[in-house]
Amino acid sequence: QVEVVGSGGGLVQPGGSRRVSCAVSGSIFAIMRMGWYRQAPGKQRELGATITSGGTTNSADSVKGRVTISRDNAKKSVYLQMNSLNAEDTAVYYCNIFLSTPEQAYYWTDYWGEGTLVTVSS
Repeated sequence: QVEVVGSGGGLVQPGGSRRVSCAVSGSIFAIMRMGWYRQAPGKQRELGATITSGGTTNSADSVKGRVTISRDNAKKSVYLQMNSLNAEDTAVYYCNIFLSTPEQAYYWTDYWGEGTLVTVSS
């Protein structure tokens, strides 16, 4: 089994910063990509930022320049540092891991964490 656990959500004042973290554990052969998606109230889930095993990053225009995604391969963890937060950033942040397992080493699957809520409000 594979388990994805995200953490770090909470209440942040406008203009503030927050870092959310995610760790994946279990039966893993390889990780291709790690990332964060978010879902605001009443909206569809959307991309936040992703990072590949080689370190290539991608982020949505809505957060570009305000977020930094990083990963620790040894800890099988990914982090999203968010700065200059505003009310539009209020959302449940979901960790996403694109990986393969030893049982199917060349079959890649998305695994999701349960989400962590970030609320930006004064």
